[in-house]
Amino acid sequence: MKRAATRPVPVGSVIIGGGNPIVVQSMCATRTTDIEATVAQVRMLHEAGAGVVRVAVDSAKDVAALAEIRARVPEANLSVDLQESYRLITQVAPLVNKVRYNPGHLHHHEKQKSVREKVAFIAETADRHGIALRVGVNCGSVDPEMAAKFEGADPPELDGVTAMVESALQHCGILDDLGFRRYVVSLKDSDPRKVIEANTRFAAIRPEVPLHLGVTEAGMLPDGAIKTRIAFEQLLSRGIGDTIRVSLTLPFAEKWREIEVGRQIIADVEAGRFRSVPKFLDGGLNIISCPSCSRVENEAFVDLAFKVKEMTAYAKEYDITIAVMGCRVNGPGETDDADLGLWCAPTFVNLKRGEEELGAFPYDTVLDRLKEELDRLIAEKRAAAASPKS
Repeated sequence: MKRAATRPVPVGSVIIGGGNPIVVQSMCATRTTDIEATVAQVRMLHEAGAGVVRVAVDSAKDVAALAEIRARVPEANLSVDLQESYRLITQVAPLVNKVRYNPGHLHHHEKQKSVREKVAFIAETADRHGIALRVGVNCGSVDPEMAAKFEGADPPELDGVTAMVESALQHCGILDDLGFRRYVVSLKDSDPRKVIEANTRFAAIRPEVPLHLGVTEAGMLPDGAIKTRIAFEQLLSRGIGDTIRVSLTLPFAEKWREIEVGRQIIADVEAGRFRSVPKFLDGGLNIISCPSCSRVENEAFVDLAFKVKEMTAYAKEYDITIAVMGCRVNGPGETDDADLGLWCAPTFVNLKRGEEELGAFPYDTVLDRLKEELDRLIAEKRAAAASPKS
């Protein structure tokens, strides 16, 4: 399989880029503070073939738990997300092999400081502890200044791609200026077309930087695997991509399936077998749901996502996107672009239509209200289709 000539980035016992085998990653779905469950899941993912296993760390309690997890599963290469506070890197860096930060989230922290100051703090800490970084740009949480600057720069079907790429390039430039080279980049969206376009553009400008590929909130099987395959086949076959993450909504005990799907896609591309279904991109009902990660605040989210898929099957012919998100970190922003969105809190579900908040509903009643809104949306689409064209 063709591979881009990216620089090697060591992450514990694996090397991302530099022509090394593509590293398959995953993320724990358990609460980090549930040490027994998280240790079991890290071990399960590692044994399934995950070269890197990510956990979420948002608090001092999570940091304390991470220390115990590290001690009990020393064989796994661990990565953490810096979501709520970039300054947590000083506490987690001694315990992990890689840290991911999101430029969009970094924008909102300590606004009196420049982006460069905050990135410098992260990079200097990473360098001191000999760990790698990932600049992780996500569609639903792009730096607001970048989003505003490049609004309208893309055709509608690729809206936001330029802002994502420019945000990644900005942070690469900062890291380069600081003399830090041990980093990879990811540009993720729930739409495979945007993932293909963003990574292709970035690779053309910075071909030496290793890329972490992912279709975020790909959803449930089999649709989630199809969305992911569409993007990965197009990119890997061009030599773009050094590490991959398949983001599926799965029961916690089945997170190993992300590794299985990822390894199968790599094997197929290497063998010249292409199985994606481009027709998926032509329209119809599109359900996006985040992978059941450790930021999920109520495990009922997973069950709800499956129920949404089952209940909405009757609408499969309509060009409607429904987003089901499991936490406050990604939920509010990443449901904005969906026709109907649900983001799950500990005891209730927030229901949205586009950016409009429709209210908070108990888990056991939100499906009824979702169906009302879906039926209303379908009726509007039928009326629009039936009205004479001017």
